[in-house]
Amino acid sequence: MLGILDIVFRSLAVYLFMIIAIRLTGKKELSQLNTTDVVLILLISNAVQNAMVGPDTSLIGGLVAASVLFLFNVLLKTFLFKNAKWRGILNQKPEILIHHGKLDFDMLSRLKITNEELQEAMREHGIERYRDVRLAMLEIDGNISIISNQDGMKQSVYKRKHPHKRLDIS
Repeated sequence: MLGILDIVFRSLAVYLFMIIAIRLTGKKELSQLNTTDVVLILLISNAVQNAMVGPDTSLIGGLVAASVLFLFNVLLKTFLFKNAKWRGILNQKPEILIHHGKLDFDMLSRLKITNEELQEAMREHGIERYRDVRLAMLEIDGNISIISNQDGMKQSVYKRKHPHKRLDIS
């Protein structure tokens, strides 16, 4: 029984560490994974495995660690849903990148969003020029949502890799 409790506590410690590490590295990293990000995730999962289960490499040890992670994740999400103060601490807030065609270079620099990434998001929303952007925001999930200045066209917020939607109001 002591071995299982050890796995429970180790798993919780690794989970909390990962939440803090992701929070500190920024939300942009969540939605825009490149090759180095995938490699990092694979290496981190391998690095923390032993930290969670210790010398216990049994099936039960792995299932206990996974169960603790799933259960704590559900509990944390429920807690954050009910507690706005803590939700504000753990979640980041949306950031304005472009307002009425004017880029916020300080914010883009702080968030480490490159010109290429911003232009890619604009193309995904069917916009060619910065001056055609009424509002571009980095959302809390790491996606960039854009609202166009073009009459008769509204852009909806969507996850990357989804086709963009146009609404023509006649």
